[in-house]
Amino acid sequence: MPELPEVETVRRGLERLVVGKEITNVEVRVPKMVKMDTDEFKLALAGQRIQSVRRRGKYLLLDMGQLVLISHLRMEGKYLLFEDEIPDNKHFHVFFHFTDGATLVYQDVRKFGTFELLASSEVEPYFKGKKIGPEPNAKEFKLASFERALGLSQKLIKPLLLEQKLVAGLGNIYVDEVLWASKVHPERVASSLKKAEIKRLHDETIRILQLGIEKGGSTIRTYRNALGEDGTMQQYLQVYGKKGEPCPRCGTPLQKKQVGGRGSHFCPKCQKL
Repeated sequence: MPELPEVETVRRGLERLVVGKEITNVEVRVPKMVKMDTDEFKLALAGQRIQSVRRRGKYLLLDMGQLVLISHLRMEGKYLLFEDEIPDNKHFHVFFHFTDGATLVYQDVRKFGTFELLASSEVEPYFKGKKIGPEPNAKEFKLASFERALGLSQKLIKPLLLEQKLVAGLGNIYVDEVLWASKVHPERVASSLKKAEIKRLHDETIRILQLGIEKGGSTIRTYRNALGEDGTMQQYLQVYGKKGEPCPRCGTPLQKKQVGGRGSHFCPKCQKL
């Protein structure tokens, strides 16, 4: 699943490709992806000009002024821009045709992606309702608030971080990386963490997600960014997908186990339970 660095990389690609373009019409081949009446969706978007492309957590926001299109890529969603002819592909599901003849195509093998069209005034309440936490940067992700929330929770730290409520954007890959870098076992109860461990979790979340953005995300399985390029973050991963390999820190073979229903990679020596 694309995580925050991958979604931010897609955002940057879309910003280069489609900002300023005006939509003539929209074609929807899989109506369930659109979380409103499909005809109303298509009618509302006709004639709209894309003014900016933003991101909130793992959501993409195509801002058209009074209207904002919220897109979630889910497992395998991706965008492709075609300047003229569009090849046949059974996984092409939503088509945004522009006045200059180009078409932005949404491709999704599993058809899990979603589209919602909101008035600009509805966007902030929308994300408050979903309880999306702060963005993982020093300005918005406050250590004191993070520390208080962990101290009140009896949940295991890995599933808790995946909830998006404490900080936005962490998925399975990057949680494993953050926990390893912080020397915290994925099955630790959140309230058992010491202040020094919480500080490391906070700082490593910011560092690793920013590194992921810098490297264009991780190309694992089918992820590609909006320009059709591979990310390189997978070259910097320390533990994810490396079961049985030596820990980069101590040399102990890395392990993998299910934690909260998710495959979790960790070092049994560095990350003691």
